[in-house]
Amino acid sequence: MSITEQTNPHVLTDDAQGMSYLNRLPRRIVVLYLPLAVFVFVLLFPFYWMAITAVKPNSQLTDYSNFSPFWVVQPTLDHIKYLLFETSYPGWLWNTLVVAVCATALSLVASVLAAYAIERVRFSGSRPVGLLIFLAYLVPPSILFIPLAVIVFKFGIYDTKLALIFTYPTFLIPFCTWLLMGYFRSIPFELEESALVDGASRWQILVKVILPLAVPGLISAGIFAFTLSWNEFIYALTFIQSSENKTVPVGVLTELVRGDVFEWGSLMAGALFGSLPVVILYSFFVDYYVSSMTGAVKE
Repeated sequence: MSITEQTNPHVLTDDAQGMSYLNRLPRRIVVLYLPLAVFVFVLLFPFYWMAITAVKPNSQLTDYSNFSPFWVVQPTLDHIKYLLFETSYPGWLWNTLVVAVCATALSLVASVLAAYAIERVRFSGSRPVGLLIFLAYLVPPSILFIPLAVIVFKFGIYDTKLALIFTYPTFLIPFCTWLLMGYFRSIPFELEESALVDGASRWQILVKVILPLAVPGLISAGIFAFTLSWNEFIYALTFIQSSENKTVPVGVLTELVRGDVFEWGSLMAGALFGSLPVVILYSFFVDYYVSSMTGAVKE
């Protein structure tokens, strides 16, 4: 017993040992393992379902009386061969990759400049401007694509990848700007003031001081922009008509569904292959993504 406790026996003490309440196995199963198992099952089951459906013969897809819907007997690669060699799926993948990378690059450049101007230059009315930029993200794309269609037709880029590259930033820039604003706000102003004293310009400060410290935020904004561009459907359906220029979400739906005939095996294979790039991207940069989201909400 310490001297303080001897002189004042009414002093409150905390004997809790962090996560020691999980030392008992039953409590650990209920509090930790069971919720984690449910989360992993919900997260991975769609990928499992797509994988087994992609290799199921057509005779097993609807014959649930003789075959289990959760397992496959005598798997086949016919659906994957049909998808890769008898459709334009490889071209759709390439179109999606080009559009996603270019739209993400444009959005990041614009978002970095906007977020830096709002958070670090401190001009009059910067806070309302930042709020308005974020509110622009809340506008539904189904409302924006009508006026955007008029602009796309006037510029003569309808049914080209440029139509998507130039329209995707309309919903990517607002959120990326808001995210980078929060991350830039967490960087100490003393670093920038020291650079100004040493004679650095605003551009030098942005490139050599702010951006190296904001790499996690840039990666997070890039992942967000790339994911939305990769999965976007409304603009790709509206602005692209020819089969060779379609992206994966539109091509899989419009080319593999013919009236009431659904190519379920090829559909699931296309959905599975189309989701893998995003999964791989998240697996490589998940640590940066979590740290950037933490910095974005920090005041």
